[in-house]
Amino acid sequence: MAYLLDTNVLLRSADPNHPMYDDATNAISWLQNQGETLCIVPQNLIEFWNVYTRPTNKNGLGHTPEEAGEEIRRLKAFFNVLTDTASIYDEWERLVMQYQVKGVNVHDARLTAAMLVHGLTHILTFNVEDFNRYAREITAVHPTSVTPP
Repeated sequence: MAYLLDTNVLLRSADPNHPMYDDATNAISWLQNQGETLCIVPQNLIEFWNVYTRPTNKNGLGHTPEEAGEEIRRLKAFFNVLTDTASIYDEWERLVMQYQVKGVNVHDARLTAAMLVHGLTHILTFNVEDFNRYAREITAVHPTSVTPP
């Protein structure tokens, strides 16, 4: 099975000082050791750059663009990067209309659209509840639920 990694998991795995760092990295390692394919999409990288370079006083990680570029290269080398296609927009539009998505939730709808277009059924995320509306189509999995106790 293949998993899409939510941007929040990528960000936590890149910040050893974050309290969720171990949960993120343990889940990634566990899934890879189980033979699962871990995927990201260009939207993940855009969202990652946004938070990674945003000042810490604005809820970011405060890194330089050079540091962000290096981290993006690492992510692209480590995970399977799925391509953006025109059909992702069409699927996104269907989802936002069907589920009456508003505001910032459009980003999760786009990740869901990319999953559906690429045939993925699971997303690893710290925000399971953000994907509950799509439960008939995908499964949101919290990082702490994939590793043994």
